[in-house]
Amino acid sequence: MDNSPPYYKEGLPLSTTISKSEKQRSRSSSRSSVPSIFFAFFSCVAWLYIAGRLWQDAENRMLLANLLMQNSAERPKVLTVEDKLVVLGCKDLERKIVEAEMEITLAKSQGFLKDRLKQPGLSSSKKLLAVIGVYTGFGSRLNRNVFRGSWMPKGDSLKKLEERGIVIRFVIGRSPNRGDSLDRNIDEENRTTKDFLILDGHEEADEESPKKAKFFFSTAVQNWDAEFYVKVDNNIGLDLEGLIELLESRRGQDSVYIGCMKSGEVVAEEGKPWYEPDWWKFGDEKSYFRHAAGSLIILSKNFAQYININSASLKSYAHEDTSIGSWMMGIQATYIDESRVCCSSSRQDKVCSLA
Repeated sequence: MDNSPPYYKEGLPLSTTISKSEKQRSRSSSRSSVPSIFFAFFSCVAWLYIAGRLWQDAENRMLLANLLMQNSAERPKVLTVEDKLVVLGCKDLERKIVEAEMEITLAKSQGFLKDRLKQPGLSSSKKLLAVIGVYTGFGSRLNRNVFRGSWMPKGDSLKKLEERGIVIRFVIGRSPNRGDSLDRNIDEENRTTKDFLILDGHEEADEESPKKAKFFFSTAVQNWDAEFYVKVDNNIGLDLEGLIELLESRRGQDSVYIGCMKSGEVVAEEGKPWYEPDWWKFGDEKSYFRHAAGSLIILSKNFAQYININSASLKSYAHEDTSIGSWMMGIQATYIDESRVCCSSSRQDKVCSLA
């Protein structure tokens, strides 16, 4: 029979056994409380974030609602009669503006200038038959003298021809070096002969001949009121009476484009004569459209006006004759292939020849 004290068991005190079990329980409880603290912390952070977003959304909704209420208060609920009349008046005015723009576009396409100011010193009592511009250059004085001594009148005869309704002028631009000896020589010659049309806005150069055509037709139609405007190359001699007879037979015809019509191959190789930098625009066949040869070209008045109005937007190609032909393609032009103005032909009744 065991008579040992109750607090001893198997040789160990009871208090020692109890303290070990309590320590194990405390360590276990401390380990389980750490995740709980972290979970509680993150829950608080999430709650604060969600509460802040809800508060911000509520504030934005309140701001938008106030703006909508303010705009609705400023906007009239019902249009008054005066307001409706203003709206209808604006629509009617807009319609009239559109119609006016369409009329202006149509007038420009037909080459008309309304209320064009007459040039001072010009007579409006009788319309001229033709203005003939003979191209010339700074080094062509001898050639001009030959023309003056052959088919082209000079002095009083030139004035009498103008009384018959025919104006003839040598056409030339200005020197690249404005006011130099080239310009001064032309001005001096013109003071003596009075048979020049000097294009002050044009720079005289062989490569600028398409632009020279624009300047010639524009300047001529602004200075003289005529049925026709005729461009002649500087190496062409004219049968003047024959040309006048041809023009008289066409008097009263509008929208005519008269010349020795031709077409031909577009030269695409740089360095060759008649090279066309825009060759790729003429298609795979590389052939020019039908156009009047540059030796002699006749345009009716409305086409000269058309060039004057639209000169800034008209495309110029490398050569003058194809440039003018391209301008005629975009409008309702009547093409007249007149064999009598084929200057290199063998016809006996032709009105021009190579000089």
